[in-house]
Amino acid sequence: MKNLPQLPDSEFTIMQIVWEQPSPITINQITALAVPQRSWTVQTVYTLLARLVEKGFLYTTKQGRKERIYTPLVSQETYLNQETGWFFQKFHKNSVPRLMNALFKKATKEDLTEIETWLRENTEE
Repeated sequence: MKNLPQLPDSEFTIMQIVWEQPSPITINQITALAVPQRSWTVQTVYTLLARLVEKGFLYTTKQGRKERIYTPLVSQETYLNQETGWFFQKFHKNSVPRLMNALFKKATKEDLTEIETWLRENTEE
């Protein structure tokens, strides 16, 4: 898959709503979730949806006479994997020890126990 554009926070918020709901999702459902969450106007949501369609993240079609429905063309996993790769390269120069050092400074004992368990489970042959 080609590299996707990085989403601004507002567009990412819309995509999170779309990813968290059963697909397809109506514009009314998106608006009902986005407006109270971010205090946006309905027009703002429409604008953000149009941008996401233009960028290839969403497909839209009409349902009935007026209502539009939206289907994600990009999975949350695909987008987050790309963003993680970008972050890893930009801020940690693709260095796992450098990333782990930064994470270690923020980790709780519970986090470290979970990481230790994950490492054991994923390195056993």
